[in-house]
Amino acid sequence: MANVQQLSDEYTDLQKKLQDVIEARQKLDAQLSENQAVQKEFKTLDGDANIYKLIGPTLIKQDKDEAVMNVDKRLDFIEKEIKRIEGQITEFSEASEKKKAEIMQIQMQQQQQAQAQQK
Repeated sequence: MANVQQLSDEYTDLQKKLQDVIEARQKLDAQLSENQAVQKEFKTLDGDANIYKLIGPTLIKQDKDEAVMNVDKRLDFIEKEIKRIEGQITEFSEASEKKKAEIMQIQMQQQQQAQAQQK
């Protein structure tokens, strides 16, 4: 039977992984909002509007259709990443809850054994 300290370490590790994927999800949310704002802005532009892309310290003129396509692809990628990350969040949350239940069960067994030995 695994000891409480080992299970506790595993639980802590799962909590760290869960926190990491939650942070990744938050970053993706920010990227999603930013790209949705750009997509919305593109829809308000005239067909002959100039669009520039910042590459390093330089602004490079970009074709509107190409820019729209790039933002659409980026949004698609971000949405797929969000789904993947949400799957990891669910996985780590469930594993964490199972580990927590294991720890509690062992602690209860130890308490019952200690009480039995006192009697």
